[in-house]
Amino acid sequence: MDIRQILPTDFNPASRVWIYQSNRPFSEKEQAEIAEQLDQFTAHWQAHGAPVKGWAKLLFEQVILVIADETDTHVSGCSTDSSVRVIKSLERQYSVNLFDRLLLGFVLKEKLQLLPMMQIPYALEKGYIDENTIYLNNTVLTLKELEENWLLPLKNSWLAKKFAIAQ
Repeated sequence: MDIRQILPTDFNPASRVWIYQSNRPFSEKEQAEIAEQLDQFTAHWQAHGAPVKGWAKLLFEQVILVIADETDTHVSGCSTDSSVRVIKSLERQYSVNLFDRLLLGFVLKEKLQLLPMMQIPYALEKGYIDENTIYLNNTVLTLKELEENWLLPLKNSWLAKKFAIAQ
């Protein structure tokens, strides 16, 4: 999986990234509505009256990526808050949780599967996931990190150390 194929190519590698993972996939209708709302938000995103060069997209039917290129306009607390308000609005509108950081995403058979962190040892023991399973490392903070370290084999993630996974 090469995430770079869908990411904006004209954004600075240091662009800030926020990742919000839904606790369930969105329907096709919901996906279309969310795409429209994200496009509207990024088209009008501002920081202290200046336009923010933003990009947002729904991936894997349930992961929202938001990127801000701060080359020309710094994303302030207020402009970050405005993006969070959009995400919270989507939560309410679609009755989902987009802020559960203990629900971890893995790509299994080209589909996103979520596992609560406390179930990782069981999933490893039963062979549901292994050291080569692709993990969504939602801790990345920049576009460069997103391109290089978002979709990782489990053995190359911070979880490897936490759960003593062979590297």
